[in-house]
Amino acid sequence: MEARLNVFANPVAGKFMKYINSAGKVLADSGLPAATQELVKIRASQINGCGFCLDMHTKEAAHAGETAQRLHMIAGWREAKVFTEAERAALELAEQGTRIADSAGVSDEVWANAAKHYDEDQLVALTGLIALINAYNRINVLVQQPAGDYQVGMFG
Repeated sequence: MEARLNVFANPVAGKFMKYINSAGKVLADSGLPAATQELVKIRASQINGCGFCLDMHTKEAAHAGETAQRLHMIAGWREAKVFTEAERAALELAEQGTRIADSAGVSDEVWANAAKHYDEDQLVALTGLIALINAYNRINVLVQQPAGDYQVGMFG
């Protein structure tokens, strides 16, 4: 399988990705726990069917010390005992924020639950992260970016 576009070689894509990656750096450095960030990226990528992002973020999470059990249970987080209440709130927010066309958006209840666990800066980071991973997912799905060859740390 080959991508429809080479987003790594195209100059316009390169300029665009420079800015979107800068936004990602701001979020990575935000104070939102790194494990939560990876869980959210993985869950949104599962929903969106983005193999490239799943390959990247599961490998990055495992490299950072995430357990195989937790990685395997992300899609079934509601029934899993391995996630904290804060992580569960973030996963639910990620799901509703990713599936905005399936309902009336993010419910007040889901937002309030997230706000119980995260301060305002972390909520900003969580909101931005959900938007950003959805953007990455859409780019990769649109161009059919192949998955499986990602090496930990290869983008920085």
